[in-house]
Amino acid sequence: MNILTINASPRRKGVTSTLLREFVEGVNSHHVIKSVEIHRLNIKHCIGCLKCRPDKECILPRDDAHTLADEIRGSDLIVIGSPVYWGNIPGTLKLFFDRNVTLFEYCEAKSIKYIPRPQLKGKHAILIVSGGSPYPFSFMSSQSRGTIRSLKTILKAGGIKIKKIINVADSYNFEKRREGYISKIHQIAESL
Repeated sequence: MNILTINASPRRKGVTSTLLREFVEGVNSHHVIKSVEIHRLNIKHCIGCLKCRPDKECILPRDDAHTLADEIRGSDLIVIGSPVYWGNIPGTLKLFFDRNVTLFEYCEAKSIKYIPRPQLKGKHAILIVSGGSPYPFSFMSSQSRGTIRSLKTILKAGGIKIKKIINVADSYNFEKRREGYISKIHQIAESL
């Protein structure tokens, strides 16, 4: 199985990065794993020209948005780790998604014919989301629930089946529950 991990956190020793590293360490060696730190990529902003519609690549000069799209096409499982930024995903990750709408869904630019069709059926995803709000406040839409909702919206539009969601609440006190989360991550990784 080809596995792609996408780390949307700029904090190398943060909760999101830690859990993604643990996931990679727990995966059996017969899988092929590629890891990407989204904040290190060179991705230009979408200019809203709609020339990618309904099913073409972005017309901007080739950059890391194109490269990461190619990696997603070649992956069977996508593991996205995201911190909570205002109940949403970090701008760097959103920037990638904005540039690759047609990677995820076929979309006509004409409103009468606009019937989106998923382009990535058969692929699976695991989400790892970490936020500072303690339980039960972490389930507010302005907290991790909003981040999870955003990721689900994009992935489901592409036909990607979400297998697992790890929602780390109260990340400021992660060390108190570290072993439990790492154990859960290893169980998921080993079950592949």
